[in-house]
Amino acid sequence: MGKGIRYSDEFKQEAVNQVAVHGYSVNDVAERLGISTKTLYGWLKKFSKPTKAREEEQDLRAENARLKRELKRVEQERNLLKEGRGVLCRRVKERYRFIKSRSSRYPVRVLCRTLDVHPSGYYDWLKSPVSKREREDQQLAQKIKQFWIESGGFHGYRNIYMDFRDANQYCGRDRILRLMQKEGIRAQRGYNTPRGYYGGKTDIVADNALNREFNVEHPNQWWVTDITYIKTHEGFLFLAVVMDLFARNIVGWSMSDRMTEDLAMQAITAAYWRRKPQQQVSLHSDQGSQYSSRQFRKLLDAYNIKASMSRRGNCHDNAVAESFFSNLKKEKIRRRIYPNRAEAKQAVFHYIEMVYNPTRRHTKNDRVSPNNFEREYFKRVEGV
Repeated sequence: MGKGIRYSDEFKQEAVNQVAVHGYSVNDVAERLGISTKTLYGWLKKFSKPTKAREEEQDLRAENARLKRELKRVEQERNLLKEGRGVLCRRVKERYRFIKSRSSRYPVRVLCRTLDVHPSGYYDWLKSPVSKREREDQQLAQKIKQFWIESGGFHGYRNIYMDFRDANQYCGRDRILRLMQKEGIRAQRGYNTPRGYYGGKTDIVADNALNREFNVEHPNQWWVTDITYIKTHEGFLFLAVVMDLFARNIVGWSMSDRMTEDLAMQAITAAYWRRKPQQQVSLHSDQGSQYSSRQFRKLLDAYNIKASMSRRGNCHDNAVAESFFSNLKKEKIRRRIYPNRAEAKQAVFHYIEMVYNPTRRHTKNDRVSPNNFEREYFKRVEGV
């Protein structure tokens, strides 16, 4: 990124949270966000909480983790008694087979304790000869699980096949599909949404200049923007994003408890600060009141941004932004209701800045992450 980029206090606080709360290293966070470690250390010094408050929060998190582990253990034993009541009175080897079939879902010691067998006997039973192919399948299945977990649980067999290629390991795509089906691993799926019906005369603020031409030639040529909401127990958290169509990376975002024109304007301002385009940029949005307001249009004129708007009630005109929201909700939120807006903000920040932009493979980019795809473009331009 260029020098002199300005970041909001909200961005700085969430960047500090990646180190203080989520445990990422300073170098890792600085590299993913495209900032220097010196800058991040400065943010840590300014936005970190006092030591006493952090210790109290750490003790509280440790106690919550202990209670969650205890609750998880009790729930596992309860579920196992439901599933395994038919094998409790059978021979030990049959119980061993049941343990092996559930070992990917439950800890082995919990299984052995619930079925009244000793773990050492189970492990001795596992030493029985198996074929070379089965041993290879077991090793590949573990590697597949590792790639799947590292992706956040949303990679399908095609992307995992690409992960194997990047790691210089050979495994056929059909074999990966078979092992994933066997282990019950699959990509996250989306949601069915109801169709809306609209009537009345259409009020056109700006023409649809994009016209679903989502493939562009260079960065900062076309941006798209949209707003979605995330459920919390405090109420809705509204998220506005700005995406560059070239690499499909999120170049600006803003979150608020109200869906006003300020929310959309802050996202555009964040994108402008971050990218600092030298030429005019075209911005596509829907016909929401936030984007058709007078203040929003004045802001676009000040930033030399040309507006383009979808037809009313036609989400396909802004399908790229809708697709991002779908990925966000099925890969990160997944029908979850956060206890408060602060926790939801942390989750959204982590997905956008730590996963989606730097590491998530994108099919439009030949399964390369948006940041890497854009970085390769600038290398080619500099080479020419």
